[in-house]
Amino acid sequence: MSRRSERGDAAAHRRAGGGQTGDRETDAWQPGTPKAGDREAAPEGTAPEAAGPEERIAGLQAQVADLEGRWKRALADLDNLRKRVSRDAGRVRAEERARAAAEWLPVLDNLDRALEHAGTDPASIVEGLRAVHDQALDVLARLGFPRRDDTGTTFDPARHEAVGVLTQEGTPDGTVIHVVQPAYGEGERQLRPALVVVSKAE
Repeated sequence: MSRRSERGDAAAHRRAGGGQTGDRETDAWQPGTPKAGDREAAPEGTAPEAAGPEERIAGLQAQVADLEGRWKRALADLDNLRKRVSRDAGRVRAEERARAAAEWLPVLDNLDRALEHAGTDPASIVEGLRAVHDQALDVLARLGFPRRDDTGTTFDPARHEAVGVLTQEGTPDGTVIHVVQPAYGEGERQLRPALVVVSKAE
């Protein structure tokens, strides 16, 4: 057999299957090379793949629903607080009115007694009225509104209301010389100003 024939037979043998060894060596897995079908692992520390539009929309809708729920709960809490404060304020006002009214009950009791004895002893009514008058002044003082005596003080528009002017010798100008209607309380707790007559220089 000639050399040319031997080379042809060898080539035919490789094509028929004898060359598979070389093919397997070429396709064999090499270290560091990912295997076929394996998913490539993302490098450590990298961010996950960005979400799609539908997922972002769903996330935003969930946030809106959560904020709306918080807003509704805050409104409900505020309304409950407003109602509670209103109830508490009304209760405090009612308690204060009841306390003030209770302070005046003894005064009314004494007025009733004075009127009962007025028919049998008219002279005693004057003494009874004076006692009731003193008692009423005491009640006002306990409530924080004592009666004020402004005679001889300098006229003050915040504390006095002038209803007349008189010339009085030896009295400085603008002095209260007569109280027509007394005032009760001081400063911010003043119930009313005093009606007074004021002196005027000649």
